[in-house]
Amino acid sequence: MNDDRHIDEDEAPSQFADLLQELELFGRRPFDDDLDPRPLPEGRLVEAAAADSFDAMVAALCDTRLEPDMEDLLWGFTNVFHRAGERVERELDANEEAQRRLQREQDGSEVKSVELETAIAEGRTMIERRDAMEAFREAFAEQFRHYFRKAWLPRSGSMLNRRAMTAAVIESREFVNDRRWTDAKLLLPPGERIYVSGGADYNDHRKVWRVLDEVRGRHPQMVLLHGGSRTGAERIAALWAGERKVPQVAFAPDFTKHSRSSAPFKRNDRVLDTLPRGIIIFPGGGIQDNLFDKARAAGIAVLDHRRR
Repeated sequence: MNDDRHIDEDEAPSQFADLLQELELFGRRPFDDDLDPRPLPEGRLVEAAAADSFDAMVAALCDTRLEPDMEDLLWGFTNVFHRAGERVERELDANEEAQRRLQREQDGSEVKSVELETAIAEGRTMIERRDAMEAFREAFAEQFRHYFRKAWLPRSGSMLNRRAMTAAVIESREFVNDRRWTDAKLLLPPGERIYVSGGADYNDHRKVWRVLDEVRGRHPQMVLLHGGSRTGAERIAALWAGERKVPQVAFAPDFTKHSRSSAPFKRNDRVLDTLPRGIIIFPGGGIQDNLFDKARAAGIAVLDHRRR
């Protein structure tokens, strides 16, 4: 009886076991029609692979002329899984956009329903793959800390540790996100949202007014969204809205939060998150091209006047 109460240290659950045990053992891989019955790697195997890899490399490089390169090489071991996790995260973003598009396309047919169910299954297995890659990264990072007495950190970007995402943290973030969403809805007047984008040097005001008058004729309750530029197509659209008494909301780039090069593209993402009824694009540059590509991928109607 006393022996039964003692747990062998070798049988104690590892620090990564809980993480990997919470993942589903079966899932659908992207672009595969059949379910993949293979399980994810076990937590003990992940830790063992990290320890064996570091032990072998340290034994091979110590007391050689390559020893000065050892830290950089072993940093790269961990970075392999960090980059793999980021790649899967990008796939997950694309899957989320696909799910939003399929949600809007639901017409009650079995075909559309199956497409949405497939996208959901693919998204779930992407989450499993991402979390598994992060588990490998954490195991290799722990070995890096053990050998070099310093924390492993990526050379660019951030490293999210989902093991630190406690229930309280998740609940708090959900509260903040819900509040921001509620505030955004209050700032957006009711109506059919139409977003206008164009270059700051585009000055064909007759065409801008004609296009907006035509759109308003089809959508009398439209709300004009624009980028808030002081010149160009967006400024002309703002003047049109003021003259026609059409509610308008400016989505100016947030240069305090993002760099000058990335802020306009982040603004494009914020606009698409509002799910506008349609987007009108006048001649411009890369910002308009980026908006066009993302809107089409999200299934949002686009009136493209860039080359007319």
